[in-house]
Amino acid sequence: MAKREHVTRVIDGDTFETASRKRPVRLAGVDAPEKGQPGCAQAKRALEQLIGGQTVEIETVARDAYGRSVARVKAGGRSVNRAMQVHSK
Repeated sequence: MAKREHVTRVIDGDTFETASRKRPVRLAGVDAPEKGQPGCAQAKRALEQLIGGQTVEIETVARDAYGRSVARVKAGGRSVNRAMQVHSK
């Protein structure tokens, strides 16, 4: 079941924080460039434009090795995961 949460910070092109979680959320099926890699700044900007400061729907599908939610995310009924796959490695 999806939870509605407010995005407080975009970390990179596939990870963000919300007001109600202690750990960041990762987008399932998206592997955006990490800090220092080509395309990282563009991917981060794209995710900020999609969800920065917005309330999104988060459906956790797994947990990663760091305990973060790996999730399907929607903003305004649109799949953020699908939109960000273009920025994946």
